[in-house]
Amino acid sequence: MRLRFLLRPGWLALTAVVFTFAVCCFTLLSPWQFSRNTEREQQNSALEASFTAAPLPLDQLLPPGSVPGQHTEWHLVSITGQYLPDKEVVARLRTVQGEGAFEVLTPMRTTDGTVVLIDRGYVRLDSKSGALPFAPPPAGTVQVTARVRADETDPKNRDAFADASTGGRLQSYVVDSRVVARAGKLDIRPGYFQLDVGQPGVLGALPLPQTDSGPFLSYALQWIAFGAMALLGWLYFTVRELKPGGALDGAEAAPSRRKSVAEILAEDELAESGHQK
Repeated sequence: MRLRFLLRPGWLALTAVVFTFAVCCFTLLSPWQFSRNTEREQQNSALEASFTAAPLPLDQLLPPGSVPGQHTEWHLVSITGQYLPDKEVVARLRTVQGEGAFEVLTPMRTTDGTVVLIDRGYVRLDSKSGALPFAPPPAGTVQVTARVRADETDPKNRDAFADASTGGRLQSYVVDSRVVARAGKLDIRPGYFQLDVGQPGVLGALPLPQTDSGPFLSYALQWIAFGAMALLGWLYFTVRELKPGGALDGAEAAPSRRKSVAEILAEDELAESGHQK
């Protein structure tokens, strides 16, 4: 029966590889790119809305107990309070416009007693990859306008530490209010707040993300195409094997012995002598 070739170990292995790849394309890789495209669209919408929306009081946009999310991130809020420079932490291993930098994270105690984390922007590295000197935040009560940001997460959950690269300042691997809270023994509300240009205490203002759609949608469609091509290729070779004259016939026929070079040369000489006669 011609369908027996489907049960051969080699064909079963090929089928397993093809279908596994196709399933991954349809259920993992393509949905992952679609989700990234959705995230980018939501980020772009929030950014574009923040360009024209007036800043809201912090407690109005984020009531006590709430956490920054997709619908609140990047929105502008106004915060009034006093910086706590002795609890400052710098985030290391950052990249701003293609160059290495540190981000300066300074807690602020608001007028109602809540402590929030302010990202004052970035400072460049010196020749020894340490943080360049930067200005302290202003003393006294100030009012700042900042963008709501969700905390980053360190998979290793590492605490802040100090070494010579920052002159003994505490530094963190991520911008995370929880890390700064543990380091300063403070109760900091979730999320952090990124200063724009011209705000009290800002250093190098962090650039905003680009609002282009990115390549994620095209990548998602490409993975769907790759999965479809893999299945179509498997179907093509299966049909070809079932037709007379396919590789299956060659496999079922008696194997022929390969001719040696000497035999081929002898046949050529015999053919030439026959033509001469």
